[in-house]
Amino acid sequence: MTAVFPSPEWLTGLKDKLNSDERYREIAKNWEGDLFFFIEPEGNLKEQLTFYLDLWRGTCRAAEYASDPAKYPNPVFTLRARYNDITAVLLGKMNPMTAMMTSKLKVSGSMGYMMRNVPTVLDFVRCANEVTKEIV
Repeated sequence: MTAVFPSPEWLTGLKDKLNSDERYREIAKNWEGDLFFFIEPEGNLKEQLTFYLDLWRGTCRAAEYASDPAKYPNPVFTLRARYNDITAVLLGKMNPMTAMMTSKLKVSGSMGYMMRNVPTVLDFVRCANEVTKEIV
């Protein structure tokens, strides 16, 4: 299933893809950590977008748009990006590791853990690429 980002269908599609993709399940089998995304308005996005993913050992236990970040007080990682930068990553136009190294994707959390799990990060992005049909 492909969907337009951002939309409820896209987020559901991402969760379904992560939970059904055998390659992701194998590569991410040691990943333990949730993510909170803050997408800053830019271009077609007029207000901040936030969503939460609970990723655990190759599965996505939760994926939801989050109107109240206080509901997720201690995510292992927090990611911040401008809308145009995150959409470039989702469409495969920007490498996610390059985005992190150039601060276009700002990550809070254990960078050591993130760097030890680069294959998981890259395969997560592959799954997101496959779900993202177009950008609003």
